[in-house]
Amino acid sequence: MSILDMNFWSLIGLKKKPKARWSKYYTKKEMNIDVPNISIYQFLKNKSIEGNYKDNIALEYFGTKITYTEFFRNIDKCARAFRSQGVRRGDVVTILSANTPEAIISFYALNKIGAVANMVHPLSAENEIKEALQRYSTAMLVAMDITYSKIKNILDDTEVYKTIIISARDSMPFYMKIGYEVTQGYKVEKPKKYNKDFMYWNDFIKQGENYTKDKVAEITKRDTPAVILHSGGTTGTPKGIVLSNGNFNAATIQAQTVMNTVNENDTVLAIMPIFHGFGLSVSINDILSFGAKVVLIPTFKASEFDKLLTKYKPSILVGVPTLFEALTTNERLKDVNLSHIKYVVSGGDTLNKSRISKINEFLHEHGANANVLQGYGMTEAVAAVSLDQQFASRPGTIGIPFPSNYIQIVKPGTDEEVGIDEDGELCICGPTVMLGYYNNEKETNEALHIHKDGNIWLHSGDIASMDKDGYITYKQRLKRMIVSSGYNVYPSQIEEVIERHEAVVDCSVIGVPHPYKVEVAKAYIALKAGYKDTPKLREELTELCKKNLAAYSIPKEFEFRKSLPKTMIGKVDFRKLQQENAEARAEERYGKK
Repeated sequence: MSILDMNFWSLIGLKKKPKARWSKYYTKKEMNIDVPNISIYQFLKNKSIEGNYKDNIALEYFGTKITYTEFFRNIDKCARAFRSQGVRRGDVVTILSANTPEAIISFYALNKIGAVANMVHPLSAENEIKEALQRYSTAMLVAMDITYSKIKNILDDTEVYKTIIISARDSMPFYMKIGYEVTQGYKVEKPKKYNKDFMYWNDFIKQGENYTKDKVAEITKRDTPAVILHSGGTTGTPKGIVLSNGNFNAATIQAQTVMNTVNENDTVLAIMPIFHGFGLSVSINDILSFGAKVVLIPTFKASEFDKLLTKYKPSILVGVPTLFEALTTNERLKDVNLSHIKYVVSGGDTLNKSRISKINEFLHEHGANANVLQGYGMTEAVAAVSLDQQFASRPGTIGIPFPSNYIQIVKPGTDEEVGIDEDGELCICGPTVMLGYYNNEKETNEALHIHKDGNIWLHSGDIASMDKDGYITYKQRLKRMIVSSGYNVYPSQIEEVIERHEAVVDCSVIGVPHPYKVEVAKAYIALKAGYKDTPKLREELTELCKKNLAAYSIPKEFEFRKSLPKTMIGKVDFRKLQQENAEARAEERYGKK
């Protein structure tokens, strides 16, 4: 069944306009944005033509520069190449890649022909990739060569009929390609040659150059599915979030309103990955709509942050708190002039006031006329919902909603709005709210509710409050999700994997503080009778996790106990473990009282 045949919520238009305490910060036109009835590709192409920046650099990758004209020419070739291989409107194609030009071009090419891009982390475990291919009925796969050793074992169990192999070296300058192959490329296992199942990128594109069977139509509408991104939703269980063309285009129009000083002379470091909503929407699509330059960073190393800043001199930094922690702790940036930076946007997790002050102080000391702006978002609403904006800043908050977004704070489990400055569950309504969870009506209905005003509201599972002016203060997550370096980590998923081991009777996973990643997973484990904590057992559990979990989900600590605390109804009491862990760390830091 095509994804186009599935029943999703329709989110275009409001039944009744909700209250908006923050409306004074926007014009009437901004509060009522008009989302064009076209694809993401067509919207961006129109901007390129209208903005007259077709000769500007769109992408830069290790020194290779691609103008907007070349960018769209490559997208068109890629779209024809996909058609030559049988990809049709509504088909799902999985992109298993870091931030490379080939992955970006593939995303827009698929969008042009009306196919749906399923964005998956290339470092996902073999079983996770298999599940992503099976669950979303993937027709074709675009995968980095570093994933070949995993995908070769699972493709026979999926519907994938062709895999396009791309490499980090494909778009590098000639001299860098040689260096990459000598130092890293030779270690990567890949298909020996072109065959019926695998095709290398250059051969694939040649198929597009020669394809004339039909014209690739640009008929995609705003309410059709465009991309599947992955998150735990409101319950912490990984799901596929289906976002439409209208969702993405609305988010871009909002970005153009709130970041209205960004222009074609700006440069962003695209450090956030494209399989993350924040990376794909804000760092790539929104920035390209300004005609600005996107510098693709496939692998970010905090130790090399200074080199990136001095080489590319970006005017825009977009990232998660750990990125800015790396900014302030890099000793080699001590005497570097950062006056080129004019926008610093943090999302994916919260920054407390002391961290904000520390980052701002660092920026000002290094010549930047910018403050870090903290935002809030969910992948279910194209990653960005509100922002502490330059023209309406209140540090320590997550700002005000983007124009045409509406936020209510309600009593959890209801649609009853709480009072000013009262805590409640944050709910979102507007043109960026997802179509739904892929093939999961139950979870979709739990996340999207029709309130008394007749509008559809996304219930976030997060606790926040709103003041009289519409500024929102984030408090905590209702759900058990752990955020590690900006990635969502799901305790229930880790527990399920660990409990597969024959020695384990019980497992509970919590997030514990980490100086750089903010949080990491810690597993508490109760063993069956006859088993005990040994180096061999720890090694087996680590290998089990590596086989079945993404690298960022693997617990950094294992603690073995005879039994785990239980609630009155017999469930493992993870809150008790969180409390015990916090007390133990406090005692370690400050000593016994």
